[in-house]
Amino acid sequence: MNNFRMALLLIATLIAGRAASAQDDYPTHFACDFNQGYSWTYNAGKYQASPPADLSFEIGKIDLDRQTAALILGGKPANGLKIVRAINANHFIEVVNEGFLNLTTIYDRDPATGKYPAVHSRHFGLFGQPVFAQYAGSCISKP
Repeated sequence: MNNFRMALLLIATLIAGRAASAQDDYPTHFACDFNQGYSWTYNAGKYQASPPADLSFEIGKIDLDRQTAALILGGKPANGLKIVRAINANHFIEVVNEGFLNLTTIYDRDPATGKYPAVHSRHFGLFGQPVFAQYAGSCISKP
């Protein structure tokens, strides 16, 4: 029984230590560029795909412990983001004023390029019709 309690104490200590250092090695600011993808619109009973324009934005004030961040457009804070942590990735979720969702997933840094592979999805509507977009790109850490 003593070994079992010691094992539980060791596991709890490791978990607490990992949680306390969540932010230590992770950037607090990214500049992201998405130059691949498609957008789909629903019209007349079917979806139509088209390539979207390039998209870039920044994510700053990243606090993994509080699971919050800020979307930055044109150098100015635009909206608050929620963070959902995953194994080898973090998801940044934006709920826009109209209730639509934007989701950016930033994966662990690629040691070959130094960039962080990323995916961005937008789920919204326009004139009552569903519109969504999926982008692929990367982010870089900013000081």
